[in-house]
Amino acid sequence: MKRWFPRVILLLAGVLPLAAPAQTLERIRSSHTLNLGYLPERPPFSASEAEVAVGYGIDLCQKVADQLRTLPGLAQMQVRFVPLDADKALEAVQAGGVDLLCSPMAETLKLRQRLDFSLPVYTAGLGVVVRKDAPFFLVRSLNGEVDQSGPTWRATLNRGLAAYTFAVPGNTRVETWVREKLRLLKVLATVQAVAGPAEGLEAVAAGKADAFFYDQMTLRSLVERSPGKANLMVLSRRFEFAPVALAMPRGDGDFRLQVDTALSELYRSDAFLPLYSRYFGAPSELDQNLFKVYSRP
Repeated sequence: MKRWFPRVILLLAGVLPLAAPAQTLERIRSSHTLNLGYLPERPPFSASEAEVAVGYGIDLCQKVADQLRTLPGLAQMQVRFVPLDADKALEAVQAGGVDLLCSPMAETLKLRQRLDFSLPVYTAGLGVVVRKDAPFFLVRSLNGEVDQSGPTWRATLNRGLAAYTFAVPGNTRVETWVREKLRLLKVLATVQAVAGPAEGLEAVAAGKADAFFYDQMTLRSLVERSPGKANLMVLSRRFEFAPVALAMPRGDGDFRLQVDTALSELYRSDAFLPLYSRYFGAPSELDQNLFKVYSRP
């Protein structure tokens, strides 16, 4: 008995930390409050207007709250939105300071060591921003609307992309990708390295660059907050794909199931198309098909 007792203690010590987070629903029942974190500077995904949380991610979290209110003991549950600093948001989620982070982020294996994630809520990836008065052939080529057949395609592609200046964040994977693509396509264009996304956006707005390549989610947020947003547009095309999701404390399958149930039911409902379109415009056929894949029966 004495010999086994220390082993039992060690086993419990290893199990209890994993079991502790799996009390989210009980904590919500006890407090009658769902705590939702968000980043106020991430429009159109999450923002703060007159101290009220708004955005695509906020609307999705409201749908999660509606789903939770159908559970026993949660009909009168209140929702509390908690603004978070970007550099402390993940720690707040991991520590259970909030039950769900309404500002979507890319799920990585490294982050999954610390957090759990919902079903994807948006398909981000490498995107591009241009001015609304950008040349027709440039926009068409960047959108991938050039007929890819024989010499005609090559000539049309060069007509659409050659002699333009493309801004990219210097010494990054994005710069490498853009330079390699132009090399493979034999397009003679200027690639201008900039210090960061704000500088890249400013270069396009000021006419110093014709397009700026960067993470599409960040581009949307930057344009939304830019004084010159009326003259800028983020193209719908994604050159690489990166689904993003809502983060939550790790190890609570019951709570995650409720989050994914709410999202799946929304994706399959008539309410999703107008909700998505309100923030991003009408979804493409590809986007609609992706959300069918993301949802669960």
